[in-house]
Amino acid sequence: MKPYNVFSVIIFLLVSTSLFAQEADSLVKTKDKPARNAFQSTWLIDNVTGVVNTKGTLQFDIQHRFGLINSGNNDLGGLWGPSNIRIAMAYSISNRITIGLGTTKGNLLQDLNIKVALIRQTRSGKIPVSLTFYGNAAIDTRSADYFSKDSERYSYFSQLLIMRRFSSAISLQVAPSYSHNNLVDPSQSNDLFAIAAGGKLNISSKTAILVDYNQPLGQYSSNPGLALGIEMSTGSHAFQIFVGNYNRILPQANYFLNENKLSEKQFLVGFNINRLWNF
Repeated sequence: MKPYNVFSVIIFLLVSTSLFAQEADSLVKTKDKPARNAFQSTWLIDNVTGVVNTKGTLQFDIQHRFGLINSGNNDLGGLWGPSNIRIAMAYSISNRITIGLGTTKGNLLQDLNIKVALIRQTRSGKIPVSLTFYGNAAIDTRSADYFSKDSERYSYFSQLLIMRRFSSAISLQVAPSYSHNNLVDPSQSNDLFAIAAGGKLNISSKTAILVDYNQPLGQYSSNPGLALGIEMSTGSHAFQIFVGNYNRILPQANYFLNENKLSEKQFLVGFNINRLWNF
């Protein structure tokens, strides 16, 4: 079965599961309420979080990655160097399902994505974690000179986000994932598994320290990613600034193509801006 067919089947099953879960929620909501969201934002630096916005929420994102800090050029620690940026929007069609689209400067990537809340942590602790599915499909829109056939333009990503709020100050997330890229180096496989782990520590009601680690698995994997940052948030706005070694923004691109090595301290400065409107 072709990867995009598999992706479509997965989305159908997850949406069906989510609709069933919504019905179950309506029956038990008076007995056991969901816990508060583990994270303030839908982003944990280079990964999405398991947070799904309430129905009718429009989300606007700006994700920016500057050049390498130690590039050796006189570019003010990478701020004037080659950069990458993604601009995206997403809309919550229900309390459990968000669909979105984005455009990325690097390789002119256009992506469609979906996020589905499958299980929610409850305040009683009867359900100890939240489980969310995230997936995207992306197309590289550079000129045909880069490809021998059109199918090489496509890549796919799917991830299960396991999230837990331990207290008002501490939340953690673990996220296994699967990526498929139709165009790879001959030494690489088209398929790649990875694991991400991260968390936040609140230092005030509006400020938190964030950490995010990403480890591709297998002999064909690229360099792992590590980022440390700070988040400042309100009810409808979150700003994250951080230092990390990923610059391609879309996860499948980072997992397949990251050239920046932790051992050589190849880090860069980045930021995420997340703005919400409710209708």
